[in-house]
Order: sequence, then C-alpha cells, then structure tokens
Amino acid sequence: MAIFRPFQAIRPQKDLASRVAALPYDVMNSQEARELAKDNPYSFLHVDKAEIDLESSVDIYDDRVYEKAAENLLRMEKEGTYLKEETPCFYIYQQIMDGRAQTGIVGCAAIDDYIQNHIKKHELTRSDKEADRIRHVDVCDANTGPIFLTYRAVSDISQRVKSWIGEHDPIYDFTAEDGIGHRVWVVNNQEEITAFEQAFRQVPDFYIADGHHRTASAVKVGQKRREQHPGYTGEEEFNYFLAVLFPDEELKILDYNRVVHDLNGMSKEEFLEKLGQVYDWQEVQGTCRPEEKHAMGMYLDGKWYLCQAKEGSFSEDDPVGRLDVSILQNQVLTPLLGIEDPRTSSRIDFVGGIRGLKELEKMVDEGKAVAFAMYPTGLDDLMDIADNNHIMPPKSTWFEPKLRSGLFVHRLS
Repeated sequence: MAIFRPFQAIRPQKDLASRVAALPYDVMNSQEARELAKDNPYSFLHVDKAEIDLESSVDIYDDRVYEKAAENLLRMEKEGTYLKEETPCFYIYQQIMDGRAQTGIVGCAAIDDYIQNHIKKHELTRSDKEADRIRHVDVCDANTGPIFLTYRAVSDISQRVKSWIGEHDPIYDFTAEDGIGHRVWVVNNQEEITAFEQAFRQVPDFYIADGHHRTASAVKVGQKRREQHPGYTGEEEFNYFLAVLFPDEELKILDYNRVVHDLNGMSKEEFLEKLGQVYDWQEVQGTCRPEEKHAMGMYLDGKWYLCQAKEGSFSEDDPVGRLDVSILQNQVLTPLLGIEDPRTSSRIDFVGGIRGLKELEKMVDEGKAVAFAMYPTGLDDLMDIADNNHIMPPKSTWFEPKLRSGLFVHRLS
C-alpha cells in the first residue's frame, strides 16, 4: 500500500493565485519564460526559471540561478504573496479544459514508496535533467512543482471528493490565459483528512503520469537529507514529496506525434514501397487522425495517408511492443529511416497532440520530410507496462492540461 499524507502548504493569497500560477518549467525555454513573466512580479516562473531575473548570458545551470530561485521564493513568502497553512491539509485540485474536468487530491507521497516500486514508473530519466532539479529542490529547500500521479479509481475516494466539493466553496477559482480553468478546495477537517488517508491505503500502487525527472530528483534530495540526518525518524518532510493524485477514470492521454527531417536518402516512392511491407496504406482526403489502435496518419509531400499495421508487425503478448509508438519505431524509424535512438537523434521532432494536425502539416510543408499522427497510448497500457516493470519508448504519452506550478509549495524542513 502506498502512503499519501497531508502537509502544511505554502500557497498564494487568494487574490494573487491566478498571477502566481505558472506552466511547468519544462514546457518553455528561458526566453519564453522571460516574456511570460516580464510584467508579472508574482509569477512563479521567477522561482521555477529564475534565470529570467539574471543577465541572459548566465548559464541556466549556473549556481546563481538556483540561489536566485531560493531568494525569490523566500521573498514571496516574506512579502506576503504566500501564506503558510496552519495545519497539515489535503487539497482538491480541479482543472477544466474544453468542458471536461479532471479532479485530483494534492498531498505528499513517500520517497520509500518510489524506492520500493509502489510508485511505478514507465520512462527512463536523463542524469543531466535530474541533476538540474536536484539542485533546484535542494537549494530552494522545497518541492516547487507537484508530480502528476494517477491510480486505479476507488469509489470511496471519488465519493468523498464529490461530497466535499458540493459542500464547500473553492479557495481558488480562475481561468488561466490559455483557457484552462483551475479550482482548489482545502480539506482542513481532521476527521475528513483521516478518512482520506485511510481510503488511500486501499490503493496498492500509484503511477507516474507526468514528471519522472521531478520524482527521481525529489527522491534523491530526500535520500541526501537522510544522509545528512542519520537519526531521521521517517516523519520529516524531506521523506515526502509534493504530488497530485488523479483517478485513472478522469484522465485523458493525447497523441504524441513524430516529424522526421529526411527520408534517409530514399525517394518518396521508395519509402512508400518499403513502408508497405509493414503497413497497409491508402491516400485520404483531408487530414487523417487515427481512430483506433494500430492505425496512424501520415503526412508526406502534401498528402495524408491512413496507415494500418499489418498482422505480424507486432505481438499482442508484448505490452511494450504492441504500442503504436513502438511499432513505428521498430518497423519504420529504425530500419527504414535510420533513427536508432529517438532520445538523442537530431533528425526527429516530437509534437504534442495539443498542437493539432495542422502543426504537422506546417512542419512538413516548411521542409521536414514526413509526419506521423499517432493514436494515443491508453492509460491501461501505461499501467500494464509499469506493473510489469517495463519502460515505454520516449515521448509515448502527452497529458493535458498541465498542472500549474506555484499553487502549492512543500517545504522540506
């Protein structure tokens, strides 16, 4: 059973929440962050991407960036932008996008559950990206961005969330500049907090939906603090990290599409001929968004094609190999287009489904060779792969909407 517990959040004053809340640090570059925060001294980007408050010549991994992040966070607390909850609480966090709501609970997960694989992962992490967040968390002495976790829905938890929302007013209720609605309720009744804790003990495992690097970094900071405090009891805040838990039935994974820069020396006709050995393809009118597993759309030389994976090109008994992104990688990207490792190749771009098929057309029309519109990976596939301790290919899932940073901060000491 995984542990999920309340915490004393540092959170924005009610009238400043919409100005503090920011998109995650890893969905934008430094210049984009500067532009977003330039007229907003309250933006959490001053913490998450503190290089925006330094000269542009300063490297984003310079010690001064992490020191500035900690300085800015402390300043926001001292100036009253943030308040600290008087007692440990849970929070209910609801996001609304295109009329669809997803509602999760904000609290703290245990680093031991990650170490013991009760918080399951499905992606590999990169040491350089881990190192950045380790330094950020350690210097700031805080988890500044919540990890996006999911679990197999439990009716008792879902009913308690629904009842609390129905009986209480939200502390935050705003629509961000991208049109996403955000609502937060504080669960500060001790009886209800205990009931939530007990209900979560019915859940055997949590799954990382988004935030593998942040999770690994938070765990490593916790382990580092344990080394610094050999007499730790396990109750210290550094043994836990900030997370939002969403039931699986409320989440939606979007497609994560691929654009390849060149055809590896082949003509269009040669490529289509070789593609036909593993996919049945046909030209279609208009755009082509696949509507079932093992189908994909392809945009090549101004035309859309519907491609269906042939029998024998994958095994249904292989939870990783049967993923559509795996079929494409194993049967096309590697053998035909020469892209051995999509994590390091400079010849491939990944495009989140939120940007739409027109973005794929635009990239190809402006000079890229071919785009592949994927059918979204299923949440059941994600959990099955994680349960079997397997790893998905990179860029297999795109979750939307993204969690906002800055609404909750978890201090480690």
